[in-house]
Amino acid sequence: MESFGVNISSSTGFTLTGFPEMEGLEHWLTALLLLLYAVSILGNTLILLIIREEQSLHQPMYYFLSLLSVNDLGVSFSTLPTVLAALCFQARETAFEACLAQMFFIHFFSWTESGILLAMSFDRYVAICNPLHYSTVLTDARVAHLGMFIIIRSFCMVFPLPFLLKRLSFCKANVLTHAYCLHPDLIRLPCEDTTINSMYGLFIVISAFGVDSVLILLSYVLILRSVLAIASQEERLKTLNTCVSHICAVLIFYVPMVSVSMVHRFGKDAPEYVHKFMSMVSLCPSNAQPNYLFHQD
Repeated sequence: MESFGVNISSSTGFTLTGFPEMEGLEHWLTALLLLLYAVSILGNTLILLIIREEQSLHQPMYYFLSLLSVNDLGVSFSTLPTVLAALCFQARETAFEACLAQMFFIHFFSWTESGILLAMSFDRYVAICNPLHYSTVLTDARVAHLGMFIIIRSFCMVFPLPFLLKRLSFCKANVLTHAYCLHPDLIRLPCEDTTINSMYGLFIVISAFGVDSVLILLSYVLILRSVLAIASQEERLKTLNTCVSHICAVLIFYVPMVSVSMVHRFGKDAPEYVHKFMSMVSLCPSNAQPNYLFHQD
């Protein structure tokens, strides 16, 4: 049977897809996606410039915000080339190695963003629950070390994925579901057993998104308990207001991912373009970050 297998790594590669089911509206959907990309790129670039120039923003929370903006730019530039090529120029072929590289960066930036949001929740916890020690706990050196840890953690988790795929032979149709390369999409194509790939993918999802989301929730339970101990209602609202932007960023990051997962599992009868569009929107970086520049004290 293996004589009929085709090893894609030695052939042309993969074929990306757009929205062929919506031939009449494909241009409008493409325009909407490109608008989201433009807003994200311009918004995050503006955030970086403002934080760099404004000395009063040289604080731990804004250092994390800068890292989040850089990460969001990484997500945009990782997916934009193939989205442009597939949807605007109908260039749907991508090489095997290029596809693996794109997959690596997409998942790397996704895990990194989850870690940054967790670090931001820790920042809010210290600022609200232990404000007198805020400057001694979150020093510039510790913020830098925490940022390096988040990046190294993400790299170590994603690094094995391309190698686990390269060891497989691909003998099924080499057509991907989206206009970019994702690990869950790629492991559908090999003709060999992909149990190891699936189990490792599940492991890093639980160890990153699962653990991070639980710790973020725990931090806000502790924050809420501390806020409710404040006697003045005005002070309660003022304190909670410093968390609004971070909560929005967390929701914008996690809700689309959960929604995509729910649609894939329980909305199998939905049109294919619904799955594709929701997946693309979930990878368009969040733009809740600008609110930090106006809601933090």
